[in-house]
Amino acid sequence: MADDNGGDRPDALGVKVGSTRTVVARESDGGIDVLNALTCLATYEDALTGEEHVVYGEEAATEFPERVRFMLRSGLPEDEETTELAKKFLTEFATSNDLPEDSVVVYAIPTIDNEAGLDRLEEIIEDSPVGKKLVRSYPESLCGSVPAMGDELEAIEDTFVAINMGSTNLEACAYRRGEQLSPFSTGAITGTEVDRKIANYVEEETQGRVNIDLTTAREYKEEHADFDDYEPFSDIIQQPGGGTYEFTIEHSVPDAVDEYLDDVVEEVANVFLPEFANNYMKIYKQALENPVVLTGGMACIPGIVDEFADRLSEELERDVTATTSDEPDIGAAVGAQRIADRLVDLEQY
Repeated sequence: MADDNGGDRPDALGVKVGSTRTVVARESDGGIDVLNALTCLATYEDALTGEEHVVYGEEAATEFPERVRFMLRSGLPEDEETTELAKKFLTEFATSNDLPEDSVVVYAIPTIDNEAGLDRLEEIIEDSPVGKKLVRSYPESLCGSVPAMGDELEAIEDTFVAINMGSTNLEACAYRRGEQLSPFSTGAITGTEVDRKIANYVEEETQGRVNIDLTTAREYKEEHADFDDYEPFSDIIQQPGGGTYEFTIEHSVPDAVDEYLDDVVEEVANVFLPEFANNYMKIYKQALENPVVLTGGMACIPGIVDEFADRLSEELERDVTATTSDEPDIGAAVGAQRIADRLVDLEQY
């Protein structure tokens, strides 16, 4: 692609390396092409040559479940080993998808009070095989807010509150023309914790007859959780000693996500917002005149946006509205790509 000066215009990539999935957004034939894979890898030895081979994503999780490594389970690399694994994962991901080295890349990164983990993430980003023209990092909730607030970069010019509902953290912060104010995060209210509750509640609901793993619990959540119109569903398991057992789930999934949303509203209303108001009262009032933006995978649950607004309005005793993007689980990468594209337009590389 040529730029206005006749040279090659670098590709603009948006990247979100998540605890569960990695998502990359790039321009393709006038639109946006989104690539994603599980953030995991496994190694195996070639039976003929003895060489070590690497597989990643769904292939690794399916073929080598006993030794697959999810290197960012806590949201950030925890040590030198997981840092090196994450570097290897990104290299394999970039190579297999032909991601261009001479590109401008914006990474959507979490807002977590973990300096050592963020330093390791920065090392991973710096050693990435893409972004040789330019690499920038922006908060994940800001990137995720971009596609929620308009077709361009309206989020960078506005003042609002964003809540990132991720697998490993709940994050909240306010933005004023792209400036991050009063950032807050907690690892106590997470999508992964919802999965654990679903697994426990299924065991209780079936009187101990059914034990599901966290992967199955997450699938139940993603396929069936719905604040608007939840419908009980049935599943079948193989019983020890032969035969099958069919069971129906009526309460486990809705109870778990309902408790999650109550916890989110409690934390936002009674911890984050008071701190934000105390530090920036005028900005606080201005921000809540706009919709609160929900980002992250948990924001994909049907009905959660309106239910969040209703519960937060009741808690604050004032009207609050909320919004999200069409696909919150990939929104951060899409928003990061738009920012990267603007940096290319501005020739900031």
